[in-house]
Order: sequence, then structure tokens, then C-alpha cells
Amino acid sequence: MRSYSVKINGLDVDAGYTEQNIEEIFLPLLDQLSKRYRQKGKRVLAFLAAPPGAGKSTLASFLEALSKETPGMEEVQAIGMDGFHRRQEYLLSHTLIRDGKEIRMVDVKGTPETFDLEKLKKAIGRVAAGDVCGWPVYDRLRHNPVEDAVTVEKNVVILEGNYLLLDFDGWEKLAAYADYTIGIVADEELLRRRLVARRILSGHPAEDADAFVDFSDMYNVRLCLQHSLEADLMLTLDEPMGTGSVVHFYKIQTI
Repeated sequence: MRSYSVKINGLDVDAGYTEQNIEEIFLPLLDQLSKRYRQKGKRVLAFLAAPPGAGKSTLASFLEALSKETPGMEEVQAIGMDGFHRRQEYLLSHTLIRDGKEIRMVDVKGTPETFDLEKLKKAIGRVAAGDVCGWPVYDRLRHNPVEDAVTVEKNVVILEGNYLLLDFDGWEKLAAYADYTIGIVADEELLRRRLVARRILSGHPAEDADAFVDFSDMYNVRLCLQHSLEADLMLTLDEPMGTGSVVHFYKIQTI
């Protein structure tokens, strides 16, 4: 087991990946992306799409770190779509309709409607074109994006997010920008436990964390699991040892 600690969206995260997963999944993936860049001769953009709580941000960061320490690999730059959350003040003043009821956007933050899709699409287009450009990062402690927090400049970029492969109108067009796509699936209850733990870590009382996850996050989990396009590489998340600090990924299908 290889331990990995990183700060994601303002929070400290501890994870672990088996050497088997590294050798059989992650290194071959990085090798494939490196070869695609050399063949293409310009930037390669990969999407990593997964439901909330599946560890996609941590995995993308780990792949970046792994690429830097592995000879012969193109250095990966990991970025996320969370920086395209609409700002908190917008979510507080706008609503959406769900199941015939009007709901404040802030109460379902993280659902597709609470992202600025057009802004995201334009930014992805710049990255796919090979531009050196600024990219926003979401800070969970500030509850808002930080504009141009990083500069996208590497030849291989992995963009992670919940809805990058969503089959809904408008969202389904994003996949055309990707040279390669990776999808993750997981058991709903496993994701629920991880999401509650993450919200508590963000400073919310346990009771409030449970309520928010059941009302908002699990809706988004089911949305991703039921309405995502097939990816080039499909992985499933499992935690057989029952610990939230250890993450195991297994490849289940390659197209």
C-alpha cells in the first residue's frame, strides 16, 4: 500500500493505493496518455468523471505526482471543474425547481444547475486547444472559487469532475473536447459514508452533514451513476478493509 496525503479544495486528505493498482492501472494509463501526446504533437486532455465522494480529485492529484516521479512519463497537470461553481452570493439569491418545488440553489449546491456550464465549456476549449491559461480552484472553507488560482501549462492535462460525462443537454457536448475519458463507479452507500465524513471534516455538525448528504449529495451521486456516458476506461471504487483512509481502484472495463 502506498500512502498519499494532499490538500484538496482546502481540506487535508489521506488516501492509499495498492501497488497492484499502481502497476496494473495507473502506470499504464499514464503511459498511454504520454504516448498519445507524442503521437498527437500537442496537448492531450483527459477527463476523469465520477460521482461525489468517489475520490476523483485525490486520484487526479496522485496521478500528477506519480507522473513526476516516473521516468519516461510526460508530466501530468491535474485540474478540477469545481472552480466553476457559481459564487455563493448567486446561489443564495437564485432558485431551481425540483420535483415541482422551488428550492434555493445554495441548498442543493453541487447539482449541475449550480455550475456555470458556459464558462466551463469555454475554459475547457482553451485547455483542449493547448493554450497556457488561468484556471479557477474551489475552496471548501471559503465556499467560493478562487479565480486563476493555477496556470494550465503542461502537455498532458487531467480534468476531474462529477459531470464531465453527463448525458444531459449541453453537458454531453463536453466529451468532444477530451482525447481520453476515465469513469469511476461505486456503491451508493459507500459514497454516502465518505460524503458525510467529508462534510463533517468541513466543520458541519454530524446531524447537519447527514441531512445535507441525503437531500443534496445523494441526488447528485445517483445522477452521475445513472446518467453518465461510457468512458474509455471504467474503474470501480471499493474499500474492502472498511477504512475511509484507504482507497482501492479496480479496472472493470477498457474500450
